[in-house]
Formats: sequence, C-alpha cells, structure tokens
Amino acid sequence: MSQRTERVDELLRQEIGSIVTRDVADPRIGFTTITSVETTRDLRHAKVWVSVIGQPAERDAAVAALRHAMPFIRHELGKRLRIKRIPDLHVHLDETAERGTRILQLLADIEAGTIPPPDQPVSESLPTPVPRVHQVDDLTEEPPSAVRPPVPPRPRRDRSGSRPASPRGTSRKSPR
Repeated sequence: MSQRTERVDELLRQEIGSIVTRDVADPRIGFTTITSVETTRDLRHAKVWVSVIGQPAERDAAVAALRHAMPFIRHELGKRLRIKRIPDLHVHLDETAERGTRILQLLADIEAGTIPPPDQPVSESLPTPVPRVHQVDDLTEEPPSAVRPPVPPRPRRDRSGSRPASPRGTSRKSPR
C-alpha cells in the first residue's frame, strides 16, 4: 500500500465518521464507529469497516442503514474533499470487537475453572461492566492525588467586558 492511499484511507475514515455522526439521521445506525477504510490502488473502490455496539440483529440493521446512506455520504464527501475521484463505498461489518469479547469470555471461563462450550455464541458485542469487588489491598479512602480541591469561582464580568469594581471603592492600580 502506498503512502498516498494510506493518507486517503485515513482522510476518508475521519470524514465518513464525521458525516455519519453529524449528518445521517437514521436511528438504526445507533452506536457506530468507522474503524478502517481500505481503498484500491486506483481509488475507485473503498471498503468501509464498521463496528457497531449491540445485538446481532441491531448490528445487521445498522449495516443495512449505512449501506442505504452511502450515496448521501459519498455526495457529502464530494463537497468536502478535494480529490479527483470519490471511491464507491462498500460497507463491511468489523467483527474484531466481537472476537476480542469472545477471547475475554474464554479467559474468564478458564480463570473460573469452567470449560467453555466450543461454539458458544456471543450475546453482546462488548462485555457488560460489572461492579468492582473490594480487595484486601484497597485503600479505605481516595489518595490525595485523586481528589481535586474545589476551585473558587472567578469574578464575573459585566456585559461591557470591564472588570467588576473593587470592594470598598479601592483602586486596583498600584500607587506610583
């Protein structure tokens, strides 16, 4: 892959992500991230890799909605980018998060001493957060470096942009 196609890939990834979050108003898209874009050498076609958080049916619906929105996204890219040709965009579901979740699930099962079933389907694309269990070595209260002291409020400026008058009529200027 040449340096030019790498730059175009990154530019397309950023711009497509921006368009999807700001301009595409389809509720089926949900929590979608453009993870990667791979263009062909002649810049006529581009694979857009998409990661979606949710159940398998929600992921399929989001990918279908993105495929439906790709002509609009391509049109918007034509307005924003100054490149000779905007590639045809082909959406693909990026399943690396699901594979990572499966590996985490297998490791948790092995740590718990259970034997995981070989082809257990993953129900969610990301692990569900669980509350942290208190450990013996934990501190009873937060260390001072983790607690931010309260910040006193700054004096407000009036609408003219000047500072408020000093208390008791004293001047802010130092005597000469």
